[in-house]
Amino acid sequence: MNAKRMHFHGTTVIGSFFALLITLFFQVPTASAIPSYARQTGFPCKSCHYMPPELTPLGRAFKLNGYTMAGKPTVTSPGKGNTSGLSILESFPLSVMLDTSITSLKSPQPASQNGSFQLPQQASLFLAGAWATHVGSFVQVTYTSQGDHFTWDNSDIRYANSTKLFNKDLAYGITLNNNPTVEDLWNSTPAWGFPWVNSDWAPGPTAGAIINGGLAQDVAGLGGYAMWNNHLYLAATGYRSAHIGVNQPNTGLDNGGGSLSVNIRGIAPYWRVAWQQNSKNNNLEIGTYGMHVKTTPGAITGLEDSYTDWAADFQYDRTIPQFKGDVLSIRGTYIRENSALVATFPSGSNFVQHHLNTIQANAEYHLGDKYAATVGFFNVNGTPDPLLFNAGSLPPLPVTGSANGDPRSTGFIGNLSWWPVQNIGLSLQYTGYTRFNGAATNYDGAGRNADSNNTLYLVARFVF
Repeated sequence: MNAKRMHFHGTTVIGSFFALLITLFFQVPTASAIPSYARQTGFPCKSCHYMPPELTPLGRAFKLNGYTMAGKPTVTSPGKGNTSGLSILESFPLSVMLDTSITSLKSPQPASQNGSFQLPQQASLFLAGAWATHVGSFVQVTYTSQGDHFTWDNSDIRYANSTKLFNKDLAYGITLNNNPTVEDLWNSTPAWGFPWVNSDWAPGPTAGAIINGGLAQDVAGLGGYAMWNNHLYLAATGYRSAHIGVNQPNTGLDNGGGSLSVNIRGIAPYWRVAWQQNSKNNNLEIGTYGMHVKTTPGAITGLEDSYTDWAADFQYDRTIPQFKGDVLSIRGTYIRENSALVATFPSGSNFVQHHLNTIQANAEYHLGDKYAATVGFFNVNGTPDPLLFNAGSLPPLPVTGSANGDPRSTGFIGNLSWWPVQNIGLSLQYTGYTRFNGAATNYDGAGRNADSNNTLYLVARFVF
């Protein structure tokens, strides 16, 4: 969660940036290029998304069925006996996304220039579409300007099929993915939850539940899922560490690929249960999800830390026919993390037993499929631990540290989005903090206040 209030002295740059974007938008024809899923199905983007990445009921059905529904020509060959069949798309399922952005804090970070204009912030390639009759994918690799290289991003490869159970429809499948909750159908769970866009350098709270992005792109998971009678959804996946940029087999050591503080021992199970109720103008989901992880930091043997996360979530989408089909979306999740840091104590934590509570909620109004306004709230609190929340070292670092070791952070996010065409979007996002890393004032012991990290973020997204 990144903050957004602008105290930016380069107003000329901002004005020029806005002028460039507006010029580009008005020059884009209405019959624009569309991403690979749209090419495959023949549906416009708005059929599956209220706005990307928010899924409509049709979008959830498309994902549930393995990204394989196709309305456009395929190359087919019947299979029989020992002769293999063939069913592949005529068009290669490749898409591209480019983000360019401006970020500025209320108060600059020490010894740094306030505000950055990134062209690009990131660029992604997607292999997204049907591979065979029952196999499809969402596979993403992303280039970041700060890292100056491509790396693996969110990915989900599926086998999907359907049958009958108790005379009711049963859709089921197998998923191979690299981020717990990335396989989920709703936008109330972490991988595809609000905020939809974020600065890649603005400070964010230190404390976070492990299921809330702590394992993203650092694991490999194999699991199964099923939707019965279009109401009851069940999923379970087992994850192993799959550190990128380090030698294999896994030794648990950091060989230059980044932090390996979460090194899974055995298999980490993830579970998901949800119930959805759909009608013409109302879509409701309530559910629960969770994960259990055992880890020996920096090793594969020895003492273990353990984390048990469980969560509850809901999503409600209301289509308003009186307002030409505008949509009101309300979403929320609560995550409880209980941890026993046997391996981290005493060099990296002051206590063995910890807990962390996370609340995230947002409400969004979609004015057609062109405009949207969203307001969100977040709150994190738990067991204070000066050593743990300062990465095992004291005194705390400026900006990212916590003088009192309290994990509490509270704030809000406001977002305005404009999609003049369905594959080009502009978002203006502001995040404000009332508490950051444990305090409202002088939270890092170096004189920085929580609202110093308030951030204004402007991003233009091009998808084709």
